[in-house]
Amino acid sequence: MYHRSVLRCGAESPAVGCSDSAVKQILLTMNEKDSFIIEDLDDHHVVIKADEEWKVRRELEAELEKNTYSLE
Repeated sequence: MYHRSVLRCGAESPAVGCSDSAVKQILLTMNEKDSFIIEDLDDHHVVIKADEEWKVRRELEAELEKNTYSLE
């Protein structure tokens, strides 16, 4: 049995101005490479392995940074 964490895709994610479906799609794509999602609950929540949470959050933040438009 896994210890689990629930990630909310959207307002509490490290991204600003990104839609819920965009964050969820990134998580699902990341999961194909390194399986961490235990259950896909709904449009805003996925259950992940608790010991993967910090890593997933860091990788998601890095992925969102790549997709952020900058004026610089």
